[in-house]
Amino acid sequence: MIWENKIATTLQWTKEISNREQKEAVAAKIAERVRDGDVIGVGSGSTSYLALLAISKKVKEQKLSVLAIPTSHEVSLTCSIMGLPTSTLLNARPDWYFDGADEVDPKKNLIKGRGGAMFAEKLVMKSAPENYILVDSSKFVSQLGEKFAAPIEVDPRAVNLVETELSKLGVKEVQMRMALAKDGPVITEAGNLILDVRFNKIEDGYEKEVKSIPGVIESGLFMGFNLEILTT
Repeated sequence: MIWENKIATTLQWTKEISNREQKEAVAAKIAERVRDGDVIGVGSGSTSYLALLAISKKVKEQKLSVLAIPTSHEVSLTCSIMGLPTSTLLNARPDWYFDGADEVDPKKNLIKGRGGAMFAEKLVMKSAPENYILVDSSKFVSQLGEKFAAPIEVDPRAVNLVETELSKLGVKEVQMRMALAKDGPVITEAGNLILDVRFNKIEDGYEKEVKSIPGVIESGLFMGFNLEILTT
């Protein structure tokens, strides 16, 4: 049977997409890499959404068979709307993975995960032998943290401890991310909170330092991954 309901099929990206033309151009580049039989890890965010549009168009036009491994509920819903079958890391390993980023430094270190999906994104990224980061020209920085705070996913019971320990690393500001369409803070898919942290300077090794704090689930610092950066 087929559901007659329409609410899921009307899902749209909720915010205006900045630099859309550049992002669509780089989305077209990643769609060119799709081959029949690919298992594709799909990151979260507006660039990944545009890439999925380009990929689904190619899949339909060329009648390809692909499998997507999404990193968030919104990506899973988007894949469903576009007719792309999905799986999980329990049942399949991605041939390659793509995602966007908020910042990229000269060493290909990233800040990303502002959508709160960094835990799943790192799982799928590490599982894939090839990783592609899709960015427009505004994302390149000389030093991580120039434009964006680093998001950190934290167990709700550990908020005070994590804030105390982060202060030892040198921070300008720690803020709990508040929700826009609900009362209270943003809650991740795993039921955790997000702290947006502005460091005095993000040093090499900070990703491991942050992860070593009890109560930290994951951070939006992606450092030392083997990545290929695709841009316009």
